[in-house]
Amino acid sequence: MNNPQLWVSVVTIGAFYGLVALSYYLTLIGAEFFNFAIGPYAMVAALGSSWLVVMNEWPVWSAVLVGLASSAVLAGATELLVIRPVQRQVMGGELPSLVAVAAVLFAIQQLAGLLFGYNSLPGQEVFATQAFRLGSAGVQAAAVPLIVVTLLTFSVVAAWIRFSRTGRCLRAVGNNPTAARLLGFPVNRIRLITFVVGGLIAGVAGIFFAPTSGNGVSFQAGLTWALSGFLALVIGGTGTVWGPLIGGLILAMAQIFVPYYFGGETVAFGVLALAVIFFAFRPQGLFFRKVRI
Repeated sequence: MNNPQLWVSVVTIGAFYGLVALSYYLTLIGAEFFNFAIGPYAMVAALGSSWLVVMNEWPVWSAVLVGLASSAVLAGATELLVIRPVQRQVMGGELPSLVAVAAVLFAIQQLAGLLFGYNSLPGQEVFATQAFRLGSAGVQAAAVPLIVVTLLTFSVVAAWIRFSRTGRCLRAVGNNPTAARLLGFPVNRIRLITFVVGGLIAGVAGIFFAPTSGNGVSFQAGLTWALSGFLALVIGGTGTVWGPLIGGLILAMAQIFVPYYFGGETVAFGVLALAVIFFAFRPQGLFFRKVRI
């Protein structure tokens, strides 16, 4: 594990996983819901912005703004048009809502294929940077914006949740939505905000990660990204805003170091072993919330 190039890859991929997991984290603590459509939101933002640039010759920044808006709108629509009606109909049951979101996940992927095509498109670099060397390791030009944006996003979200009125309401609603509703908190509005902000963060993750991928981004990436972000959250836990980032880095370590030392075919087994360990022995993750009684 003394290869600097591998650690650069770990930090780059881990930053992306952490951002996707942060989106999960917000919807979980603010709405008590696992929104598995987060991966497709990130895919739509990345693939849609690339399609606008490559196929329609849009300026990069205009395409990026449209991509981010699309991911936020999709997240809000999922809560308003899918999750909220289903939960109202089944009186708050979780399983029907999760099934509905799974349907949304696959629907968004197929729709993205129809709209943007079934071939991969190269990710678009939002900021013009140069590749450089860090000791004996090479750092991609697109890796630096991804890492910087990840740290900024986590810092802003941590401050927002801790110090803003909306952030405090978000924690109250997530801890006990029934009590929060009785106390007059705007539960539905807070839930919608968490979904929209989560969708926006997913869009940021997809747009800034896509240029680091040699294969570009395709309509099929949504499911893979959704599973990776979910596993990163399971590993990091929900006890702190920074937990998803720690989980993302640990997951990236497994995906980078296991095939390096044991062969490329072992990566799936390494990730599966990591998932089994946490699901079986640490289901609350590394960091978990303590409930006062």
